[in-house]
Formats: sequence, structure tokens, C-alpha cells
Amino acid sequence: MNQRVVIDPITRIEGHLRIEVEVDENNVIKKAWSASTLWRGIEVILKGRTPMDVGLIVQRICGVCTYSHYRCGTEAVENALGIKIPLNARYLRSLMHTSLFMHDHVVHFYHLHGLDWVDVVSALSADPAKAAQVALKYSDKPIAAGEGELRAVQERVKGFVETGKLGPFANAYWGNKTYKFTPEQNLIALSHYLKALEIQRVAAEMLAIFGGKQPHPQSLVVGGVTSVRDMLSPARLQEWKQKHDIVTDFIERGYKADIVMAAEAFGGEASVLGGVNVHNFMATNDFVTADGEYIFQQGVIMNGDLKNVTDINPDLIAEDVTHAWYKADKPQHPYDGTTVPDYTGMVERDTVYGKLPTLDGDNKYSWVKSPRYNGEPVEVGPLSCLLVNYAKGNKVVVDAVNGLLQRTGLPIEALFTTLGRTAARMLQTSIVAQEGVKTFNALLSNILSDEATYVKPVIDPNKEYVGHAMIEAPRGMLSHWIRIKGSLVENYQAVVPTTWNAGPVDANGKVGPYEASLLGLKLEDPTKPLEVIRIIHSFDPCMACAVHVMDYKGQSLGEFRVDPNGL
Repeated sequence: MNQRVVIDPITRIEGHLRIEVEVDENNVIKKAWSASTLWRGIEVILKGRTPMDVGLIVQRICGVCTYSHYRCGTEAVENALGIKIPLNARYLRSLMHTSLFMHDHVVHFYHLHGLDWVDVVSALSADPAKAAQVALKYSDKPIAAGEGELRAVQERVKGFVETGKLGPFANAYWGNKTYKFTPEQNLIALSHYLKALEIQRVAAEMLAIFGGKQPHPQSLVVGGVTSVRDMLSPARLQEWKQKHDIVTDFIERGYKADIVMAAEAFGGEASVLGGVNVHNFMATNDFVTADGEYIFQQGVIMNGDLKNVTDINPDLIAEDVTHAWYKADKPQHPYDGTTVPDYTGMVERDTVYGKLPTLDGDNKYSWVKSPRYNGEPVEVGPLSCLLVNYAKGNKVVVDAVNGLLQRTGLPIEALFTTLGRTAARMLQTSIVAQEGVKTFNALLSNILSDEATYVKPVIDPNKEYVGHAMIEAPRGMLSHWIRIKGSLVENYQAVVPTTWNAGPVDANGKVGPYEASLLGLKLEDPTKPLEVIRIIHSFDPCMACAVHVMDYKGQSLGEFRVDPNGL
């Protein structure tokens, strides 16, 4: 008799995500459903507004990667209007994006995904002296400097346990047999978890230098940026570089060491060696290093064929809502996309926890749409970005990937795993940090003879405009699509990374990356499904990007009016 396992909410993510799986008598997952339980209505809010406000509004889609939506929305408008921004503005936008990635990826691995790998309870029994020696195996100069620091970390966490104030360490699946770190390795990684709390603050300050604040920066406008005074201030430029060096040092001596340690410890763990069952990958150009040159290049890989990378054709993107709570009679291209809610409810069933409302997998069951590329599901994210660029022979990516594979002794096939997806995020962080210095130096050289950061946009009210932008957000390829008519937004759609990855099955029965990644997975204990959490967290879900909020009864949640006189 198959059993249904319900995990709701998935914690340590942005937004609301529900995962349901059906396991057989051997605890092997036979069916999986991914659903977000909120509705995104930003596209509706944008209609009838001036395109100049698009960036500031769409960055409110999310509270994490705010800058990604801000930039993508702004650049979609610029694409529609045919605006080419000054080179300094391109450099500054890229440096802000670099700052975001260095912040986001560190936070993801340690504070969102880390406890899927690290057993905190096990760390409490570690020998700090032995742990200090083990740390030297993974870094010549470990972040955890020695026995004294590791012992202090251990005592600090023991203090949490003794007082019962476990905070982020409460209610986890400690002791699960798929945890593979030794007590000493757990203590090392735990020390980095706490250190990363300090590092993420420094990374956030990096973005705020050119963005005004973080989250929700303020310095982008259609036509360029407004941070010219910071760009021309030697003190501010030096401050960015100093903070960049601090975060880069942690990435190289801590983050990278922990991934190497995880590769060694989890290299034989079955639940980690799966998790990539959709072998189609897509990434786009991003991170400018010079005019017309990018750190990462665009492309599409189908059926895992690394010898055949094709260019992205935007016309082949469409969103299916057959099993999503929206109305549409066929897949829609984003330029013509609609966002009309159609909530159909849930079905009460027996689960491993008793009788519960569950997803109606035969009908509609999620607020996430199902994007498809030429009718096929596609994974986006750091793994996709690195695979596309590795296949295209991008030297900086090839060197980074081959270096990690050589150091860990893993084969190229290891990239197509949950471990590979997690390692790819670290490698992408390291590449962005290292290559970002080139962008910084290019800015320093350019401002000696050019201080331009802005060109004034012009909209003809008698013309219609269509445009889009594609960038690599921390969670993968993000695209915003806009139609402008009468100088106002006529239609708008955002196709976000988590929508690509988390969408439900489509009209043709093709399963998206989240659901596919869980099929065939064997659970140690269905009532404590750590393996499911580990795989889903490896995507770094951002459900707030994929959906927003509504009332199921159709009632208004709130109405706001802005007084033009500011009263």
C-alpha cells in the first residue's frame, strides 16, 4: 500500500512551498507534487502604470533577490525603448549583481541548505582538537583557526541546548542516517555557519554602497544609474573592494573547503547521488567584464548533451497552466501571458500523519505556472549556468569545474546530482567573486575619461513597444517581458527561476525539475524526510518570486491610495 507524505511548509526558503510524495512499501518515491500556496499578482498591479516605475515595483516580488528583479525589470523597459546605457552604468550594475551573488549564495549554503548536510547534535560530541587537525585537510588556512575557536563554538551551541533556546537548530531531523559528516566535520561546518552570519552582513553592505541600501536598492533608473558620486569617490570604491576581499576570503577558505568536505563524506550517499532527472538546462549572458563581454554565456542543453549547446530562442518560451490555479486554454508566450486566478481546492486523503487536505494531482494543484522551452521542462540555476558554459568551453568555468573534480576525485557525471548542484553554486560564487575584480578595475579605468552614468529615456505616446530582459539571478535565468502602449504598461510577465524549476506537470504529462528530482528517491524514514528537503533546498526555492498573495474567497486584502500632494 502506497503512503502519501506531506511536507508543508518547506522551511528555510523564501515563501510558501508544499511538497507531497507517494512512497511504496519500500519507501521509494513513485509520485511527487510541488505546489506553492500563494498567488503572485504583481503583473496585474503593473498594468496602466508608467514604465519608469517598473523596476521599483517588481523588486517587491521578493525580499531576497530584490536587485535581480529591479535590474531585470529596468532592463526590460530599456530593451523595449531601444536604450543603450553608458558603460559606467553597465559596470556598476554588474558590481551590484556581483555583490548580490556573493551574499545570496553564502546565505543559501549555510543558513538555508547547510543543516541538510550538517548534524548539529553530532557536532556537540566532537573533539575540538581533532577537528582543528581535520580542518587542515580541506584548507591550508582554515576559517576555524584552531582548537580554541572550535571549542568556543561547541560551548556556545551547547549553551543553546541547555537553555532549550535552539533557535534555527530546533525541530530538525538530527540523527538521520543520511547525515554523513563525522562529529568533527560537523563542528567545522557549524563554525562556518556562525561565521557566515557575519560575512553575509558585509556582503549586503557591498551592494548598498552602489545601490543605496540592501535589500530593495534605489539607484537604478531607466537609462542608467544614479550612484555617480559613489562611483567617483575613492573612499567608496576602496570600501567596496575591502568588503569584497573579506567575503572572497571566506568563500575560498570556508565555503569551498566545506563543499570539498561534503564531496568526500557524501560521495557514496545514494540520496545525494540523484536529484537531477530533467537533463535540459538553460542559462543566459550575464556579468559584464568589458563592453560586450560576459563572464557567463547563454545557451540551452537538451537531453544532457554537453556536445550540443544551442542559442536561446525567446520565441520558444511559453507557460502552461494545465495543473496551475490559473485560467488559460493553451500555453502562453510571456508577451501575451495572462494572470487570471482559478483556485479549485484540495482533496482530503490519508497520509503518514493522518487524514489531511492534500493536493489534487489529477487536476490543478499549484500557484506556480509551468514554463516550457520548445515544449520541454528545463532546469535553470547555478548548475545549468556552469554546464552551459562548461560545454561551450568557457575557460574560467572549465578550469573551475575540472579543478574541483580533480581535487575531489569525482567523475564528470557527479555534476548531475544533488551534490553537483550544490557544488555548482559554490563554484559560481567563487567565479563571480574572482572575475568581479576585473569589472571593478575596468570601472576604475573608464571613469578616468568618462563619467557618464545615464541617458534620458524617450517614449512616444503614439508608438507601441515590446521588450524583454534575461539575466542570471542567483537561482537561475530570470526574464521579464513588457508591452508598452500609450506610454503605459499594457502587459507584463515575469518568468522566474523558481517557476522554471518548481512548476507542476504540464498538459503533456511532462514533469518539472522539482518533481522529477524526487522520483525514485528512497527515504530512510517517511516521517522524517530529510532526503526530500536536501534535494529541494539544493535548488534554493524562492516561492515569493514564483507567486504572490490573494484571498481564496475572492475578498479584497487591502486597498491603498496615494495622495499626489503627499498629504
